[in-house]
Formats: sequence, structure tokens, C-alpha cells
Amino acid sequence: MRVDAHTHILPPRLKEERAHWLQRDRTFADLFASPRSQMATAENLLTAMDEAGMHWAVVAGMGWTDPALARLCNDYILEVSARWPDRLIPFISVNPLWGDDALREVERCARAGARGVGELHPDPQGWWQAVPPPLDALAEVLRKHRLALLVHASEPVGHLYPGKGKTTPDRLMHIRRVFSGVPLLLAHFGGGLPFYALMPEVSEALQETFFDSSASPFLYRPQVYRRVVDLVGAERILFATDFPLLGYARALRHLEEGGLTPQEQALVLGGNAQRLFGLAEAPRPA
Repeated sequence: MRVDAHTHILPPRLKEERAHWLQRDRTFADLFASPRSQMATAENLLTAMDEAGMHWAVVAGMGWTDPALARLCNDYILEVSARWPDRLIPFISVNPLWGDDALREVERCARAGARGVGELHPDPQGWWQAVPPPLDALAEVLRKHRLALLVHASEPVGHLYPGKGKTTPDRLMHIRRVFSGVPLLLAHFGGGLPFYALMPEVSEALQETFFDSSASPFLYRPQVYRRVVDLVGAERILFATDFPLLGYARALRHLEEGGLTPQEQALVLGGNAQRLFGLAEAPRPA
């Protein structure tokens, strides 16, 4: 089985409404100010999945700052996931700063079939600047509905890129503690957090934590797979692209060059996600 644990799709109308949302939502402006920035629909994703032989994909929200945009995108994700329930796994977006409104939106979407929340993005959403970050109530509702959480992660060193931010390993460790009992998916190999797993207290704290490989060819050499597997185990790594940012051919080649055994590669490419999300076996796409 092949599963992409991190993709993004948007309602088709946003292409025509780009100028409006550039003014309304900080995250949208950060990611889509350039006319070259790609926006993908569910149909675009499914076509790419079929061409690459992918069975499932997590379709995630983004760290929206405007509640109206979040609800519009959440509704779209839930709608297309209901239309293709054997291909798409819905994650929805809220901002913890919205307080009770965020909790009500999670409740609404959980009843409609959401499997997780995210991708949260602390920097443009601004919730990390609150003291303390308003996460406890959100953690409780995720535990109540047995939802997973996907969080953007940032490398504390290296080159800058749109949306990088400062959600570095120290902050991710705080998020891990607050969301105890919640499966936590950290994007982009957790901003390098696995490299601290040689510290016993870090290794112990990272239970129920998964690291996805989204956008990894832009960040690391392929050997990152071998190094991270040696540190945290193959059962904790999820193959991901950050589609449409990264296409499947390059992402799969990066994994294949990562030095993993066939058994480890099978876990990363789909076995771990199958176990995490309780996915049924699916026939290979045409």
C-alpha cells in the first residue's frame, strides 16, 4: 500500500478569489502571493495519485488565519473526502486563537468525518506568541474524538523558504507535551527533532509521534531517511509530498535513494499510515 500523509487541496473558486484572500488571510498571502504558487483541487491530486500508484492521501488544511476561509476549505475537504472515501483522509484547519469557535469547528467537522486537525502553523496563525499558547482545550477535544494532529515544523538552521517560520524542535516538544494522548504528525521530518532522540528524555517524550517526509528533497539529501530511521525507527516515518509543492516522481525517487531496506521502505511508504489510520487494503490505482 502507498499512502501520502501530507497533501493540500483547495476549493476551485479560490483561483478566482486569489486577490480577495491575499488581503484577508495571512497564511494565504504567505503561500500564494506569487502567481507561480500552485493550487490543486481534489481531481488534480487524484490524477497524480493514480499516475504514481498511490492508494490514499491525507488531504490537510492549512494554518488559516481567517475563520471564513478555514470553514470554506474545511467544507471542501470534507465534501471531496466523502465523495472519495476510499482515497482521501480528511484533516481540517482551525486556529487555536479562535477559542470556543475553534472547538466548535473541530466538533462540527469530527461529526462530518474528519480524521485529524492540521496543518497548524504557529507562526502566521500567531498562537505561539500568546502566553501560554492556547492549546489545552484543543488538545482535549482532539482526545475526545480520537483525532490526529498535523503541525508544521521548521529547521532552526538552513535556508529560508516561504512559510518556513520558527516552529523549531524546542517548540515542537512543548506541543508534544500538551497534546499527550494525541497522535502527532510533524511535517518536514519534524524540523530535525528526530536528531535529538539520542537524548533519553526526548526519545521517551516522542511516543505517538510521527515524522512525515513532506518537501524533504528541498531540505535534505536522501540519506535523511536512513539517519532518521536509525534514530526513531522505521515505524515512525510517514511518506509525504506536500503536494502540489512536490510531485510524486521526485518524492519517490528521494525515498528509494534513502538507503532503507525493502521492509523499512514498505513501512514508510504506507504500512505505518495504514496502521495509524486503520486503512483497508485497496486495489492498486490504474
